Amino acid sequence: MSRCRGKTYSRVYMGGTRTRKRVGLAVTAVTLVVAMLGFAGPASAHTSCAQIGTVYGIPPWGFHTGAYSGESWFAKGHGNINVKANTVSGVMCQQDGHGTILMSVQHHLVHWSHYAMMWGYPGNIMKIKFRITSSSDPKCTVGMIGRATIFGSYNGVRSQSVQFFFPGACKDQNRLYHGTKVNVQVPPPCVAPRPACVSSRRGSGSR
Repeated sequence: MSRCRGKTYSRVYMGGTRTRKRVGLAVTAVTLVVAMLGFAGPASAHTSCAQIGTVYGIPPWGFHTGAYSGESWFAKGHGNINVKANTVSGVMCQQDGHGTILMSVQHHLVHWSHYAMMWGYPGNIMKIKFRITSSSDPKCTVGMIGRATIFGSYNGVRSQSVQFFFPGACKDQNRLYHGTKVNVQVPPPCVAPRPACVSSRRGSGSR
């Protein structure tokens, strides 16, 4: 996951001759175009799940399951979470050969633990329910409710996973993503301010 972007352009140098000014403006114009094209990249039609935004940095919870383009199956999601109140929110997307499905996260946090064990490693886990809000797969209709399990290993181990459970006729979309390409952030318990929580050594990786 990319870190926060820096400035896409800097102030134009206005000194020197008129020719230098013209050259400076021309270079700046090209720089702006390139910067705009780079910034628009995540929303490109060639980018999987471009319908929902990409978060730069570490979200309260989130994941992506591989490269943002060129994958046969891809999913990503992010949102907010309050472990003490058992509440969660956010959006998710899954895209594969059957179509693209957009989901909103139901507000009740079904399960969260800092002491989960999956794939032979300890980690943070969260279980949530979601509602399909848009779908290009005719078997998966708007309003269907499904479940997801998101696991982020810690202690320097990269064995993370995201698993979707879709209902009824839509269960062809059931998918398990697991491996080094999967990048997950499930928050650890934290009583310190947010920056200290994010940098916690026992916290799982960034989205």
